[in-house]
Amino acid sequence: MSLVNYTTKEINLKIVYYGPGLGGKTTNLKFIYSKVGEKTKGKLLTLATELDRTLFFDFLPFDVGEIKGFRLRLHLYTVPGQVFYNASRRIILRGADGVIFVADSQKERREDNIDSFKNLADNLTHFNKNLDDIPYVLQYNKRDLPNIMSVDEMQSILNPENKIPYFEAVAIKGIGVFETLKKLVAMVINTIS
Repeated sequence: MSLVNYTTKEINLKIVYYGPGLGGKTTNLKFIYSKVGEKTKGKLLTLATELDRTLFFDFLPFDVGEIKGFRLRLHLYTVPGQVFYNASRRIILRGADGVIFVADSQKERREDNIDSFKNLADNLTHFNKNLDDIPYVLQYNKRDLPNIMSVDEMQSILNPENKIPYFEAVAIKGIGVFETLKKLVAMVINTIS
């Protein structure tokens, strides 16, 4: 839940990147970290295994600027992709103002995307919420690889009613990274203003 501090004139938003393991969640945060000015960002905290997989979470706080006289500060988190760490996923999801679901476009990751998306919905129920209660966007990552599903196929499994904004991305090159984040932040701001 967003934290609005009227004394300091600051709005803090918690954005969670969710999706299957090795789908590009951490890559999104690393790209953002590399492009945000030194004076506006905090430290990127990454807890990874020896195989460079997120163990618990990644965290990146940074200032975005001002909205209606309030300083806007984003707190970006990723969840671990592995189902084994579901308790961690749930803890990180708690209090999220918005979610970016990072789907892996590779054909062989189809079921992983579906399972992770269902897991997101299941974990929201622990907070008496569902996907209609929280702003979220879809990012179809790894669009530069040769063995990918079409956007139509990805839409059919994750967004069949075409109601949710989606972005094609190549997070490692920064393509679609900021567009995805900007859209979600705008959606979250609309819920609190």
